[in-house]
Amino acid sequence: MDKISKTKEEWKKILPETVYRITREKATEPAFSGKYNEFYDEGTYKCSNCGNSLFKSEAKFDSHSGWPSFWEKVSPESVEFFEDKSLGVTRTEVICKKCEAHLGHIFDDGPNPTGLRYCINSASLDFEEIKNNDV
Repeated sequence: MDKISKTKEEWKKILPETVYRITREKATEPAFSGKYNEFYDEGTYKCSNCGNSLFKSEAKFDSHSGWPSFWEKVSPESVEFFEDKSLGVTRTEVICKKCEAHLGHIFDDGPNPTGLRYCINSASLDFEEIKNNDV
């Protein structure tokens, strides 16, 4: 996979302010405010910065956390993980493997079969719906 590398100024020019703040400055959208929190159409969730496929709708579940939650990533090429100690506790940050956009965090309190909960900001996602002829 070819990585995408842009300067801070280049990202600021192409991303809406909220998307930039969340994906490039590692902010978090308020709980229950994101457009994909209670969204259950069939398709693929992609990185809002670069279009990399991240999660399938089949892996989405309602975690009651206020953010879109998934129990599995699309592929090993989807995301990477980094240690995050920014709030005085150790968490695992989830970033896009292609462009290094901040997506959210992963926790080990999700459903079977993985037991994982990818807790993801809606602003870091775009959605590509499955068309009838795609099935």
